[in-house]
Amino acid sequence: MTLWFVFALMTVAAIFAVLWPLGRRARAQSQGSEGQGSEGQDSEGQDTENRGSEVAVYKDQLTEIERDLGAGLIAAPEAEAARVEISRRLLAAAAHEPAPVPKSSLKWRRAAAVLALVGLPLVAIGVYMPLGSPKLQDFPLAQRGSGSGMARSLETLVVQVEQHLEKNPTDGRGWNVLGPVLERLGRFDDAARAYRNSLTYNGESAERRANLGEALSAAAGGVVTAEAKTEFERARALDADDPKANYFLGLAAEQDGRKDDAATIWRALLAKAPADAPWRPVVQSALARVGGSGGALPALPDETITASRDMSEGDRGAMVRGMVERLAMRLKQNGDDVEGWLRLVRAYLVMGDRDKAMGASTDARQAIANDAERLRQLNEGLKTLGLDG
Repeated sequence: MTLWFVFALMTVAAIFAVLWPLGRRARAQSQGSEGQGSEGQDSEGQDTENRGSEVAVYKDQLTEIERDLGAGLIAAPEAEAARVEISRRLLAAAAHEPAPVPKSSLKWRRAAAVLALVGLPLVAIGVYMPLGSPKLQDFPLAQRGSGSGMARSLETLVVQVEQHLEKNPTDGRGWNVLGPVLERLGRFDDAARAYRNSLTYNGESAERRANLGEALSAAAGGVVTAEAKTEFERARALDADDPKANYFLGLAAEQDGRKDDAATIWRALLAKAPADAPWRPVVQSALARVGGSGGALPALPDETITASRDMSEGDRGAMVRGMVERLAMRLKQNGDDVEGWLRLVRAYLVMGDRDKAMGASTDARQAIANDAERLRQLNEGLKTLGLDG
């Protein structure tokens, strides 16, 4: 009830702001009319009349000078000097002459008053009813600046592309652009439809088949369904080394309970992967999850492995701890290595030291806080290790 009372006060204030100048103008004009119609005019009215007569006199003098100059009654230099002086006086008199005040029509003032009294509330209600609600929650300023602009730009792009594709449904390039954007917005069913149309109008490719499988899996809540698995198998048939297809086929094996098969697929994928592949940490984390080594500990040279066979269990553990400490020291000096941070976190987890693993994950996030892509890779890898908090 208080909110509606405040709205009513705001409406009254807006109406008053419109009517107040109209009322003042009307009073001022009526007072001016009465003053001009009275028999005894004041000194200001007399001054105005005098200035008006001065202007007329100066104009007549200029005309007379031109007439005398034409008749030869005055020399040209004298005529020019008189013309300059009279023109100066004319300008001074004209500058003080008041401009005529337009008379406002009473009919239009009444119409404006009625519009303010009736129109303003109606317009306010008409705008508020479809758009506003007193029950809506607030939208903090911090949330307005974080990602909202990008979301709106993506939604605008989607609308534009969809409108284009309604008129040109065979535009394969348009479907190719639309699919990833829809997937990023969480519209996985629509993304799958876009990928199917992309396959129809662009032709077969491992990438398009893998993208379709990923959209189908995302629509199923991360489960690699039979339909999605078929798409990944088709992608691998087109390109045996396609990383997305192999990763999800390994994930399908893991979800089916075949962890050994999943580990085999992921090990083969890592063996062929470039050292700087952006998805490498994700696959390594998945491999560690199913019991594979996944690079949990720093890689050991062949001679070190040979020497460790003759070590006692305690010496071997000390050697591993030393390698982990050296890895931690290296990452403190160069914190850009996402894969190194994930190896360190996994090493601490394997050694049973979860507190150090949590500390390393915090240090890693701080080290790459200014690199959005690396931070995303790190968070994905930590999530697979159960440290997504």
